Amino acid sequence: MWHIVPGISGMDRRTMIDIAQISRPRTWDARLARWLVTPLKDTKVTPNHLTTLRLVTGVAGAACLAHRGFGWANAGALLIVLSNFIDHTDGELARISGKSSAIGHFYDLASDAVITVLLFACMGAGIAAQGREMIVAPTLLGAIAGVAVALIFFLRMRIEAVAGKAGTRQSFFAGFETEDVLYLLPLVTLLDVTPSFLIAASIGAPLFALWVIADYWRISRRTRPASNATNAPISPLARADEDSR
Repeated sequence: MWHIVPGISGMDRRTMIDIAQISRPRTWDARLARWLVTPLKDTKVTPNHLTTLRLVTGVAGAACLAHRGFGWANAGALLIVLSNFIDHTDGELARISGKSSAIGHFYDLASDAVITVLLFACMGAGIAAQGREMIVAPTLLGAIAGVAVALIFFLRMRIEAVAGKAGTRQSFFAGFETEDVLYLLPLVTLLDVTPSFLIAASIGAPLFALWVIADYWRISRRTRPASNATNAPISPLARADEDSR
């Protein structure tokens, strides 16, 4: 049904109806991101522009975390949180504007991987620069978490290629996803518990990587029989039967 709203032009009404027909985002940050990018729907701004902004902001945040000092750590945490939020804007703009592309999707995933790996690697470097003593070198802990995250992103890309986006959907509760834990990063730096956070990441990321490996193996085995059946050679008897029809 068309609803005429006084003071809104026909083009604006069509835009509002088109957007209303798109499924509502599950998470709170994605809903806010869609509201913010809606005015950009019919402009020259593309999702790749927002992905680039997300990448630059995230790299800047990771670089701040690599410096010693309380101020640098908090600035880095805020930039990482901002980058994490901007990460939702490119996808929402792509959905409501139809400006999606395979290259843009890969660019988005690659940016996610680069920023997350740099986050833990630079966090370890920052702790080392402060001269804090830990049982295991913080740079090594950062490298372990970073490599595990890189493996997770790679396998999630492979799972998505086989099972679609539904195969990589994150756990969801009360409008939040697993990755939203990064919004708590400013609390980590404000409370000066970065070493504990890094230790937890160096343990949790490899464990989660093992779970993703098992998930990838399960999905690969499940889809392989269908693929083999599709590509199976047709016997001469069956081919003759098909030709006679």
